[in-house]
Amino acid sequence: MIETKNFVGQSNVLSPPLTEKTWSFGPLNGDFLTTSLILSPSGKIEGYSHPNEHSWRIENYRLLILRKDGNVMWHSIESFYNKDNLLTFVFEHPGNVDTRFVLQQNPPASVTQPAAPIEPLTERSYPTATNGLSDAEFLFPSDLEVTPVKIGKVLLVGSCLTALYYEQLRAQHPETHFDYIPYNFVSILPQSPPAPVEDYSFQYLQIPLRSILSDRVIWGFNFNEPGFAKTILQDAYNILDAMLSATMVYNEQHGLLTFVSNFIVPQMSSASSMHDRGSNNDLVKIIQQLNDYLNEKVASYNNAYMLDVDSVASTIGKRYILDDIIYFYSHGAVSYQDWDDFGAIPRNEPIPPLGTVYPVKKDAFMDAIFRQLVTAYRTVKQVDQVKAVVFDLDNTLWRGQIAEHYRPESQPWPRTDGWPLGIWEAIHYLRGRGILVAICSKNDYEYVQKRWDDVIEPHFLSLDDFASVKINWQPKAQNIAEICKEFNIKPKSVVFVDDNPVERAAVTSALPAIRAIGGNPYLTRRILLWSAETQIARMTEESTKREEMIRGQIEREGTRSVMDRSEFLASLKCEVSLINIINADQPEFGRALELTNKTNQFNTNGQRWSFEDILEFLKSDGKILAFKVKDRFTEYGLVGVLYLKGQEITQYVMSCRVLGMEVEEFVVGEAVKLLRNGQTADIIATIKETPDNTPCRDVYLRAGFEEIAPEGGIRRFILAANKLPTQPVHIKKI
Repeated sequence: MIETKNFVGQSNVLSPPLTEKTWSFGPLNGDFLTTSLILSPSGKIEGYSHPNEHSWRIENYRLLILRKDGNVMWHSIESFYNKDNLLTFVFEHPGNVDTRFVLQQNPPASVTQPAAPIEPLTERSYPTATNGLSDAEFLFPSDLEVTPVKIGKVLLVGSCLTALYYEQLRAQHPETHFDYIPYNFVSILPQSPPAPVEDYSFQYLQIPLRSILSDRVIWGFNFNEPGFAKTILQDAYNILDAMLSATMVYNEQHGLLTFVSNFIVPQMSSASSMHDRGSNNDLVKIIQQLNDYLNEKVASYNNAYMLDVDSVASTIGKRYILDDIIYFYSHGAVSYQDWDDFGAIPRNEPIPPLGTVYPVKKDAFMDAIFRQLVTAYRTVKQVDQVKAVVFDLDNTLWRGQIAEHYRPESQPWPRTDGWPLGIWEAIHYLRGRGILVAICSKNDYEYVQKRWDDVIEPHFLSLDDFASVKINWQPKAQNIAEICKEFNIKPKSVVFVDDNPVERAAVTSALPAIRAIGGNPYLTRRILLWSAETQIARMTEESTKREEMIRGQIEREGTRSVMDRSEFLASLKCEVSLINIINADQPEFGRALELTNKTNQFNTNGQRWSFEDILEFLKSDGKILAFKVKDRFTEYGLVGVLYLKGQEITQYVMSCRVLGMEVEEFVVGEAVKLLRNGQTADIIATIKETPDNTPCRDVYLRAGFEEIAPEGGIRRFILAANKLPTQPVHIKKI
């Protein structure tokens, strides 16, 4: 609807420019009371005099009209262009929703022809050359998003700042339902939240800083006393422990996904002297230490993550957000002019709107906070997760073309500072997250290999850093398809970075699911490092070793091609380790959940599990059998999970990295032994066919099961009580 709260200066800072118009104002279904109302840039209403319509302001994308006493008389509930192309606002009285007035733009003095159609007003503006990216988009890029997520219901727990979140977010995002539980000091949360726990997508906790620090810090001279700051910090740690434990009750009891806000650090030092700035006597330092402590504590919980709200505020600019310009250093909330009397108490000088002195960016902050929640949710749920990034070389990993702009006899060469260096570093941070990196370039391989160290200067990057290198003159789509095959991933899990729009178009045409970026080098690094799709919720052993495993896998496939099958399988010296997962505290639990939710091909029913779902499965006598694999080439880590209940294998998930080694049949045999537990019993297994799971559709037949009549479109298999499963002999159980 309306994009600014700044009433001073040029009228074109408003979008649309409300102060450049005259207006008609009156009841919705009656005659106008005036046709000369003006919304002055000063915040006053001119051209019409009435104590009920004295001033105006913009808040939460709504136009508010205030009485002379400063209280809200009208707030807009709708804005549109009418049939005559005149901007129109419909107002509602806060105390009587049935009382409505209208504010309508007056037509121009002379109109020679109908005005061109104008698009309806919207709540957001798109980036332009002058205003760039929005803060939310800058911090949390959406470029790699493919699948939209619906945040159905959110539980908010906290104090003043959370109350603002509740008020603002439910107005800005009506598609999401928000429940709010006020929480101050060490209070006790209700036994159950307002809705059933399973209805919530997640809960968001904001522990009040003032409760943690106590009001002792208000008396700043106390910090001059020896030991005072140390006492404050130690007491704060103890209170934080108690408050976090109390607020995490739904997480611990039900496994509810939980995000915890850290504390916004004050804008300026509170130390008594310049010498003490940044010392342990400085409240800024104390709050920074509290954030570090909170981060460690949250990390100790399952299915819980800390969100860095302080960084969000810093990026937007704390001067536009934090209320410590007015309120306590320990308040830690957003500037919001809802406490002023607006003239109810006589003053020598009336208090001007807060925005005339401090241009508050509350709405930008709220947008960024909600966007942070959405991206964190996407990361935890592994939505559109990126597993590999493939880079072009010329004008992508370096400026210019290696064969043209880096000739030994031609100097100077293109500079390497700025974005090339940033991309080189980003590659290593992607590798650190377990994301594979590869090269796909139309070039001469031997020439690139020979000149690499000349061009990559300083030597922050080598060809050996890439898990796959395709430097040749073949079509890039063909090369990338081969990379996907080597990595055992689908194009939808790959991002292709290339400066050439023709090459990007050719690749996306051949591989429609792939994501391609790279046109603007100033965007590439931020997109790759900050997007939710390239974040990892928790690092696992397999994540850290993924690159090593892929290299071993490529070597293994090279050996396979020169040996017959039985000889090759025997040479692998394959070993399988079995793990029974019985609770969420086991180190293998996170990897099992990750593998289940990102595996499409060898997944017997395609089911996705939440943390809460698995806890409930285990509580209801379900069993989870996970397994690790290694051979003479590499250790593959935890690569498979079977969900067992009663006498049935309900779901079987396995990484395609070990497909074809007959591991899949071997583990089915081990699952049968676990289910029978020394007894004789029929074992049932099921497969629900999905578009992607062709590699697993015959696994039970190969393991000795027989197919029986399907039920509800689900294929069913049985291993009779008098039959043993088929298990390959070249695999050893550890």
